[in-house]
Amino acid sequence: MPSSEKQDRPESLLTVVIAFAANLLVAVAKTVASMLTGSASMTAEAAHSWADTGNEVFLLVAERRGAKQRDRKHPLGYGRETYIWSMFAAFGLFTAGAVVSIWHGITELGETGPAEDVVLNYVVLAIAFVLEGTSFLQAYRQAHGAATKRRVPVLRHVLQSSNPTLRAVFAEDAAALVGLVIAFLGVFLHQVTGLAVFDAIGSIAVGLLLGVVAIVLIERNRRFLVGEATSPELEDAVLTELLRRDEVERVTYLHLEFVGPSRVFLVAAVDLTGNEDEEHVAVRLRRVEESLETSQYIEEAVLTLSIPGDASLAARGDGEVPAIVRDGTVEDVASGGAGTLRA
Repeated sequence: MPSSEKQDRPESLLTVVIAFAANLLVAVAKTVASMLTGSASMTAEAAHSWADTGNEVFLLVAERRGAKQRDRKHPLGYGRETYIWSMFAAFGLFTAGAVVSIWHGITELGETGPAEDVVLNYVVLAIAFVLEGTSFLQAYRQAHGAATKRRVPVLRHVLQSSNPTLRAVFAEDAAALVGLVIAFLGVFLHQVTGLAVFDAIGSIAVGLLLGVVAIVLIERNRRFLVGEATSPELEDAVLTELLRRDEVERVTYLHLEFVGPSRVFLVAAVDLTGNEDEEHVAVRLRRVEESLETSQYIEEAVLTLSIPGDASLAARGDGEVPAIVRDGTVEDVASGGAGTLRA
């Protein structure tokens, strides 16, 4: 297995662990501050951080269960479990984070009185910003490295990636940093104007922000669960890899489907070189399948023979070798890994 493949999952696990530790510390600090000051924005932020902390537990379970090897009961592996547990995390963000924050803000709209103990709120918000920023930097570092290999913007990679834990941590930490700014404005405007309505509006704004992030995460996980198509770039790369092989003369059908983070199910119809009898052709097909399955990114490969009259497939590009093909390898452009398909 290439070293980059070995590093992909541990890096995702490290990203989740750092996010869990940061969110837990921040949640405790915000809870204490909200109890002492009664700030609606701080209460919303506390609910947000506790929701994120619980979500990281779901993401840790997702990483562990999704990494299990396929067996007789699950011939395509357990990769889709990652999307299921990530879906639970997204629902948790929506209910425990968004709904609670919005509801609390609405109930506080009628409150009056000057802000109290605002210094404590500012201190906690500053500490939270540092901790959340540390977690976000780890998620950004992982996303940036994969996006650079794909030659796409970081945000585009995060949205397209088949890695739901990276997307969840990146989105939640980004939302947390924006939420901290909103909470600061709510507390500050309450302090300078004496109007508690600004604090309540801050809580509602944080809730709406979390709701939008949660819906995006739910939708992305839903698409992968029902069978997300791979990118044209990855299809071109796999097609090129198949045609590179001495045994394959042409490809007339190609189907790729994600069955987990950085894992695809490959079905193809190929025309082998030579004109051997059926027994020898079957053996050669199986050897090509086995060689494809040596890649961590190919969960299973199924090859069949092309019908003579079927048209040959060609890359969608300008006829040049796809940019993702490097030194006889094919980079995992759709899911953000840096692994290869090796002969």
